[in-house]
Amino acid sequence: MQAKPDYDAVVVGSGPNGLAAAVTLQQNGWSVLLIEGKPTIGGGLRTAELTLPGYLHDVCSAVHPLAAGSPFFETLPLSNFGLEYIYPEVDAAHPLDGGEAGVLKGVVAETAALLGVDKDTYTKLMEPVVNNWPSIAPDVLGPLHFPKHPFAMADFGLSALTSARHLVKRFRTEAARGLFAGMAAHSILPLSHLSTSAIALVLMANGHLKGWPIPKGGSIHIANALAGYFESIGGKIVTNFYITSLKQLPSSHAVLFDITPRQLLQIAGHKFSSIYNWQLQRYRYGPGVFKIDWALGAQIPFTNTACRKAGTVHLGNTFEEIAAGEQQIWNGQHPEKPFVLLAQPTISDPTRAPQGKHVAWAYCHVPNGSAKDMTEIIENQVERAAPGFKDTILARSTMTTAQMEEYNPNYIGGDIVGGVIDLGQLFTRPALRWSPYKTSAKGMYICSSSTPPGGGVHGMCGYHAAQKVITDFRR
Repeated sequence: MQAKPDYDAVVVGSGPNGLAAAVTLQQNGWSVLLIEGKPTIGGGLRTAELTLPGYLHDVCSAVHPLAAGSPFFETLPLSNFGLEYIYPEVDAAHPLDGGEAGVLKGVVAETAALLGVDKDTYTKLMEPVVNNWPSIAPDVLGPLHFPKHPFAMADFGLSALTSARHLVKRFRTEAARGLFAGMAAHSILPLSHLSTSAIALVLMANGHLKGWPIPKGGSIHIANALAGYFESIGGKIVTNFYITSLKQLPSSHAVLFDITPRQLLQIAGHKFSSIYNWQLQRYRYGPGVFKIDWALGAQIPFTNTACRKAGTVHLGNTFEEIAAGEQQIWNGQHPEKPFVLLAQPTISDPTRAPQGKHVAWAYCHVPNGSAKDMTEIIENQVERAAPGFKDTILARSTMTTAQMEEYNPNYIGGDIVGGVIDLGQLFTRPALRWSPYKTSAKGMYICSSSTPPGGGVHGMCGYHAAQKVITDFRR
């Protein structure tokens, strides 16, 4: 007689997707062990005093439109476990040289009204996406399959699958073009690539529906709330247990890995078929990031007043300047004026710093594995939109691509989205299979951002992987 396993399932890695997979399985009556290699859970959801005592910085992700709008997270009582979202007055802003800015506000009409002659163009573009998003979100944020709402999905796809360079031709004002460029640059791809419009439309639609909130006290509270709920329904978590071999794992029916293909090959490659191994070896990682956290003596003095109220500020001036910089990075170069994504949580959450003080967080894209110190270049971009910014800096902490990977092994070469998300690797990540979550080895699954729908704090990769596990074992 075969011995009963220690657990029904073991999940390796406690990022948002590992947590989502563990929760989903535990909800369905499985006994689940969640293993984390670091002393604390969270993956990209961690908060720490990186600069000075009393200044709380988000080590990786900071602003969470996808978490607030996640079809899975919305089903969980996370507020009962300490999660409170705070919404800045302005979701996001994109300053231009000269003081003008594109501004993303709560509803489509508010944003459109600020775009002058592009008011009607923006409304016609975004209203259908916003109206359809609640019904198509589960399909967009999942593996390739026939959608439940095919006409709504087709309507979304007509715009989403185009390049940002093509779609932005609809706009005439630099404010509208710049705003869209900053959103599309979250794809970490050249803006001439097909599908770069998709991330812009998704982020803007979520802004209009759910806002771009920050968790009160820091991103760690999303991870803590998920873990608290998981443990409340019987799940078990073990930290400080770094997995390098299958021999370290307790027995179980299924193992789900919240890791990328490179680590998966190191741990379990000897169990996989030659074809699956070959596909994982060919998996492509994209550009990395160079990140700075600042402790500030005052709020960032942006010239544009809307930028002072925005939780997120995209820096990079015009569409053309951002597109040129992102293409340089793709070509292995470092632009002198890169796109910079900046978050300023203390304008709406003063608990993150001593009274009257502030914290801010920013990164720019760099070639994968870059060792270049981008501190001065990033700070020059902030100073460009906020003269006097450098005078407010009390202390800073920086992270190169190597330090990002050392902190979170899923960030290969500083790639924070788990691999390139272009049309060649959007639905075939990490390998071309009937299910992207199932490996070629029986009972082994992958649930990281290297599976559909890709990067972002939404938990949908983990949720779909867990659903595949449940379906397989029911059969």
